[in-house]
Amino acid sequence: MSRNATNQLLRKARKSKSDEFYTQYCDIENELQHYTKHFKDKIVYCNCDDPNTSNFFRFFANKFKE
Repeated sequence: MSRNATNQLLRKARKSKSDEFYTQYCDIENELQHYTKHFKDKIVYCNCDDPNTSNFFRFFANKFKE
């Protein structure tokens, strides 16, 4: 896809305001499994509007004990 086409799609999504882009839970889990030692004894702030809909918040809440 050309850069111009990509920009057009982003502009269209920006104008629509109803487009929401969420990272899937499985993608978060697959990627962050490589960084478990980096999160040990750390505080993670999840900046989100609603923690009930944030997959990042859900992931860290589920893995809190680990």
